[in-house]
Amino acid sequence: MKKPFVTHAQLKEIVKKYPTPFHLYDEKGIRENARRLKKAFAWNRNFKEYFAVKATPNPVILKILREEGCGVDCSSYTELLMSESAGFRGDEIMFSSNVTPKEDFVLARKLGAIINLDDITHIRFLEDAAGLPSKICCRYNPGKAFEMSNAIMSSPQDAKYGFTRQQLTEGFRVLLDKGVREFGLHAFLASNTIENEYYVKLAEFLFKTAVELKQETGADIRFINLSGGIGIPYRPEQKEVDILSVGEGVRRAYQKILVPEGMGDVAIYTELGRYMLGPYGCLVTTATHEKHIYKDYIGVDACAANLMRPAMYGAYHHITVMGKENEKPGFRYDITGGLCENNDKFAIDRMLPEIDMGDLLVIHDTGAHGFAMGYNYNGKLRSAEILLKEDGSARLIRRAETPEDYFATLDIKY
Repeated sequence: MKKPFVTHAQLKEIVKKYPTPFHLYDEKGIRENARRLKKAFAWNRNFKEYFAVKATPNPVILKILREEGCGVDCSSYTELLMSESAGFRGDEIMFSSNVTPKEDFVLARKLGAIINLDDITHIRFLEDAAGLPSKICCRYNPGKAFEMSNAIMSSPQDAKYGFTRQQLTEGFRVLLDKGVREFGLHAFLASNTIENEYYVKLAEFLFKTAVELKQETGADIRFINLSGGIGIPYRPEQKEVDILSVGEGVRRAYQKILVPEGMGDVAIYTELGRYMLGPYGCLVTTATHEKHIYKDYIGVDACAANLMRPAMYGAYHHITVMGKENEKPGFRYDITGGLCENNDKFAIDRMLPEIDMGDLLVIHDTGAHGFAMGYNYNGKLRSAEILLKEDGSARLIRRAETPEDYFATLDIKY
């Protein structure tokens, strides 16, 4: 079974000051995980993790990661502003976007971010909007299905992202003619994979492509961005990715493919969000209602507005009834929020210990794509975010929304 990173006693103290629901983050776990990743790729002298801001957009979290040597990957104007406020500058920022507004490119250039172009037409668009930098990255979409062990991991041809292979060669040549001198290559081909082999296979694929591009265009490829895709074990029976094994597998591919081609100084970048933060956040909620009709329901004070993944994807998130961790899961419940939508359920037919009103429930693995995907349907207000610090104390890092926040952008007098 999954064990929460916070104890029942700690939570009871936290809720005295901060009412549920709220997202809680584990500073100790975040830092230790960042160090594991860095250790796994220590063989690459210029390795850098560019944390995907979209996963957990909070400046305090970003500052913690910056202290651990991470950069940030941004995809919007607002994420660029947040990253700047957290102290990131220049090459510490990767800007990866699509259907990009002019003003986003202008700000990215102003901050000195590494720009990762999504489409060949963006070369001219960026040039007209903000000018071309001397270093640039291009995102690759190979089109064909990405397979591993004879199983299809994803179908890039259905994705809206990236250059085709032919466009990569053409794009590199155009960029060289326009004065770009340093290049990067990027691809994201699968999401939330917990197979150790995924990143290794992706690396082999990108390394071979980089060699071809250098031979075809003479481009000086300075880095290869393996992007994200490394997942986490949402279910208790799943195994976590062995990041040290992944790093070693990528190293072997690097030595085999890049080094013989004189590309042994190419930097490896990653762009992880879920892997970096997912297990180190949870949604804390209180049981407030029970209902017994054709099924047994437990209503909680959180809802899909606080955590969309179960409603949107049918995603599994483990649930611990705090204080009853060692009790037999002898009761079958649907755990629901209060939205006027029948898919507003955190669990369906979940076997749990008997839940009493007032019990605190921890919904695991919400550290990435949890709060970030929140919204205001039904006028629900987004929750607070709290950091469980290394010394065991709790710090409010985002207050809960108020009705005044909700109405602030409306013209009530009209």
